[in-house]
Amino acid sequence: MNGEVHSHLEENIRPYIDLIDTLRSVGIHKDLSLPTIAVIGDQSSGKSSVLEALSGIALPRGTGIVTRCPLELKLKKVTSGVNWKAVLSYRKKKTDIANSSSVENKIKEAQNELAGKGVGICDELITLEVMSPDVCDLTLIDLPGIARVPVNGQPEDIAEQIKRLITRYIEKQETINMVVVPCNIDIATTEALNMAQKVDPEGKRTVGILTKPDLIDRGTEKQILDIVQNKTIPLRKGYIMVKCRGQHQINENISLEEAAKEERDFFQKHDFFRCLLNEDKVTIKSLATKLTQHLVDHIKKSLPQLNEQIKKQLCDLRNELKECEAGPPQDPKGAKQFLTETIMKFIKQINSISAGELVIGENLFGQLRMEFKKWNDHLNNRKLSFNNSPEEEITFNQEFRGRELLGFSNYKMFEVVLQKHVATLKDPANHLLNVIKDIVIKQFTHVVNQCFQNYPVLLDITKDKIYNIQSVQQEKAEKRISEQFDMEDMIFTQDAIYLKSLKEITKDMFSEEQIPLFDKKCKYGEMLQAYYEIVVHRMADQLPMIITLFMLKQTAHHLSTEMVYLLDGANVSELLFEDSDVGRKRRDLHVRLERMKIGQEKISNFI
Repeated sequence: MNGEVHSHLEENIRPYIDLIDTLRSVGIHKDLSLPTIAVIGDQSSGKSSVLEALSGIALPRGTGIVTRCPLELKLKKVTSGVNWKAVLSYRKKKTDIANSSSVENKIKEAQNELAGKGVGICDELITLEVMSPDVCDLTLIDLPGIARVPVNGQPEDIAEQIKRLITRYIEKQETINMVVVPCNIDIATTEALNMAQKVDPEGKRTVGILTKPDLIDRGTEKQILDIVQNKTIPLRKGYIMVKCRGQHQINENISLEEAAKEERDFFQKHDFFRCLLNEDKVTIKSLATKLTQHLVDHIKKSLPQLNEQIKKQLCDLRNELKECEAGPPQDPKGAKQFLTETIMKFIKQINSISAGELVIGENLFGQLRMEFKKWNDHLNNRKLSFNNSPEEEITFNQEFRGRELLGFSNYKMFEVVLQKHVATLKDPANHLLNVIKDIVIKQFTHVVNQCFQNYPVLLDITKDKIYNIQSVQQEKAEKRISEQFDMEDMIFTQDAIYLKSLKEITKDMFSEEQIPLFDKKCKYGEMLQAYYEIVVHRMADQLPMIITLFMLKQTAHHLSTEMVYLLDGANVSELLFEDSDVGRKRRDLHVRLERMKIGQEKISNFI
């Protein structure tokens, strides 16, 4: 309409639309939802006709599903150099359009390519960017009309497909929903309005557009008037009634300008609607004015939240980039230096973790201490079994009786009972070893993934080294643990140590001179407990120290040594081979970061 929308833009609101247009031009809409207007309605409700009247562009029209793909209509005002120009883009294709009369066919061709020839739909977006002195900077999205039942060639779930597609757009809080409803149907049964109410129950961002007023049934004028005056189904943004070009006017080549004049005459000559004309509740001109004001108000309301979203995105993107890190240099010398620094950083972290100086992920020593405490608790719980051993079993066991007469002490029996008791600890000790091995491998693997996540070859080589070293170290630890149990079979401790333990068990004060009286004053059970207490002290500390030495300390040392050897004669390019997804992700993050920086700058300068 020769800039009908633009003609109603005031200088104090244009900067808001220009800001959103700038943000969209740098690509912010790819990451965040920007304020826009979506047009929804049942099939043949007149959606495309409304957009056509607002933009001055002839769009596909007809019966059934006309809009088969979301159509983003981006209007850009240019002040010089261009009389009229349009660019149609979808997927990776761009088509320049020099004549507005070609737009309709070009859109149909694009829809046929994306959705197939026929009546199917597709959720891929078609963008039509129009540059002209007679339009304003405004973005509208035309969505497929809501179907109720499938027709020939349509899938059985076509209605659900369309509803899912529409919901994806209209549920965004940044979107103003234009619900188009013909005047000759019951508005309460309109699916489009019901869908809008579900995502916007208070009607804060919904505007109702009543079309085809010339088809109003005689006698229903009062009901229609109540709807337009917001009395039937209230919407915060109200209703506007419009009369767009009909098929007859199109066939007679009636221009949009002439159609606008005929529209005003129509409302002027009908007494019933003349009051609406005075209240600016009818005509495309009124719709253009209010729509622009609604959009600007929506932009004003959305700006603070949009600013916070951009700040959060910037923070998240910087953190992601840190995780991706910079790629290796391309020159051989720089790449070798980069590899050396990367591996030395890994070695430093491994040694710091094994020394308890660095915590990555879960606290390693906290986990070890917890497992060692379970081991100590198990040792202490085994003390109780001595209290359940009858004295007769120890004193009169015929299997171990020698030439001594009844009533004399049997030291062999003392040894055997202790050896059997200590032997029951061997399986739990090896279980402890396996548990610690898994914890250490998990911790070291976490460091590997963190340091070498972008370099799959280097990552796999290092993981293999960890498993191989741990396997060798486990054999060493198992041998050392076995030796520890062999030593425990010897049943030995210093007299003073045993005497101290016996005193604690019996609560009696013995001296070394009274040692020969033990078998007379003490029960065998107490003597066994006294010695086992010493075993507990030895094993409670010795096993954790053995396991920590072999599975953590020595593993870290051997791994560091092998990683240093890896640098000698290394195939640098192979070790630093990057997963293509990583490089692509890094490039994408940089692009997104740059546009977010621009977006933040634009909003900061505007606010």
